[in-house]
Amino acid sequence: MFNINDVIDFKQKDFDLLTIGELLIDMISTNFDDNTNCNTYTRHFGGSPSNIAINTKKMGINSITASCVGNDGLGDFLVEKLNSEGMDTSLVERSKYPTSMVVVTRSKGTPIPIFYRGADYKISFTKGLEDTIKNSKIVHFSSWPISKKESRTTIEKAIELAKQSKTLIGFDPNYHKDLWDENEDGKGYIKSIIKHVDFIKPSEDDAERLFGNDIPENQIRKFLDLGAKIVVMTLGKDGVLVSDGVNLKKFNTLATEVQDTTGAGDAFWSGFYTALIKERTILDAVKVGLAASAFKLKYIGAISPMPIYEELIKQFNV
Repeated sequence: MFNINDVIDFKQKDFDLLTIGELLIDMISTNFDDNTNCNTYTRHFGGSPSNIAINTKKMGINSITASCVGNDGLGDFLVEKLNSEGMDTSLVERSKYPTSMVVVTRSKGTPIPIFYRGADYKISFTKGLEDTIKNSKIVHFSSWPISKKESRTTIEKAIELAKQSKTLIGFDPNYHKDLWDENEDGKGYIKSIIKHVDFIKPSEDDAERLFGNDIPENQIRKFLDLGAKIVVMTLGKDGVLVSDGVNLKKFNTLATEVQDTTGAGDAFWSGFYTALIKERTILDAVKVGLAASAFKLKYIGAISPMPIYEELIKQFNV
């Protein structure tokens, strides 16, 4: 069990963070609109796990991502972007299925995505992935890969191996019913795996999709009751709540400017993980997550020119 005042004592491993999941195109509108009435959209690098891997690499820890893209121009664009950021792409598979895409209309609130899925759930449990899980301090995944049977099998194997290897597990419970087949109980499956994870970061919207409407404190308790060790709930402009099941702490947002909320949650994860690896307490890691999110909100697109860790904590005094 963890206490929010703990500094985590990681075993020495080659990789600080392994992310597994969707690598895709974000088509983001030029203008703000809440009804998807925009005519012009621009191609951006996307996919939460890959965003986190790039952000954390920029901040100064050793990250790698495992994913699958199509054998097409959009897949080339994504792999080239990873290469340009200095990322190891040895765990990025190529598929005959087309590269997946999400269409997002810019919003000052939570953007409403439209999903076009292809290669993203064709991730297989390769020998390279197996070796990397064993040799990583943290493995992270979202609800995307568990929403399809093929990649779900890969994630289930990854969870089992991570637990055997003393690799900590982070999970983003970003449930969207449109990602799941109609005959599958996505909510039930997500709830069933929460007991296996060490860190979970739901937004208020994520919690409402899973449990229905309730106050944040009650929502956090539901995650804890399902077996989560550390729950960080992001509250948008109202900051975050973090709990280890005994202690509950609230922090205000550090954001002063909002250009685009796409990727803000990924930026939070990035700051949080980097701070844990840098031997900060879990509470301090939450503060660094808020700083990284505040920095990202000033830029359009899921990836921003994230500063190195030392510059970020100095800029936001965390």
